[in-house]
Amino acid sequence: MQPIPPSRKNAYTGSPLDRVSKLRDDEAAMDAALADPRARFLPVWRGKSLLKPGEDNGHQAVFLAAANIPQSDRNPLALLGLHDGTPVFAVDFSEIDDPATLLPEALGALIDLRGVAGLLPAEQASMLAHARGLMFWRTRHKFCGVCGAPTAPRSAGNALVCTGCNTQHFPRTDPAVIMLVVDGERCLLGHSVRFPNSTMYSTLAGFVEPGESLEEAVAREVFEEAGVRVGRVFYHSSQPWPFPSSMMLGFHAEAVSTEITIDPEELVDARWFTRDELRQPETVGISLPRVDSIARRLIEDWISAT
Repeated sequence: MQPIPPSRKNAYTGSPLDRVSKLRDDEAAMDAALADPRARFLPVWRGKSLLKPGEDNGHQAVFLAAANIPQSDRNPLALLGLHDGTPVFAVDFSEIDDPATLLPEALGALIDLRGVAGLLPAEQASMLAHARGLMFWRTRHKFCGVCGAPTAPRSAGNALVCTGCNTQHFPRTDPAVIMLVVDGERCLLGHSVRFPNSTMYSTLAGFVEPGESLEEAVAREVFEEAGVRVGRVFYHSSQPWPFPSSMMLGFHAEAVSTEITIDPEELVDARWFTRDELRQPETVGISLPRVDSIARRLIEDWISAT
């Protein structure tokens, strides 16, 4: 088995923003960014993004001007970066029970990003994912995990500091490995107990544990879930997955055993599939993961690597 390079960028990657991390603690620069008449804001409400219809039955992100953003300490705000010199912020309205008072239907509709990422311009999907992930963290870290005192924003909303013990808190990203296990002309897919789609089969995946390398996590998760041993592991690509706060690290792994013994708490079924079967998955009664997922990319790039 040889490494299989990614054929194209994953969804939620390729952000056009300059994150200007060196300027985040420059209060004068941040005040100027907020006062910039070109500044635009990406609203988030309980994990949903504000979108409007786009071309070819697609969607477009709605970027609000400052005049549409009510000034309130209840609404977490953070600088995402600069887009061609224009400041772009994220603002969260989750504490408002009725978002229509702030985000009327005339502006667009609040939609779960996961369902429409493939219908958005790639750069906008990346910025919306950035906003969603950062605002999820902000709305769930209002109090210090060390002493319990309230936290206050720092670094243009990209960090928090405890008002009691002065501990600094930074956004959390949970690393997760996701891997397509390959045995010659076959690959291993499983049907998870958590899949809402009864026919979907996908790659195996799991979170990296403390003190564990990525390669060790791949081997452990595959053996725990399917009873298959893997040898060589090849990195493919990564994908931010802010649902709520993961980083998916994609791999292809070489099987050194093929007998399957599933963990019934994780999988309903797992099987080996050939490339030809996965080119037309409906012929074997299955469906593949959503098109915006790195799981789908791992499968498609392996199918094409002939």
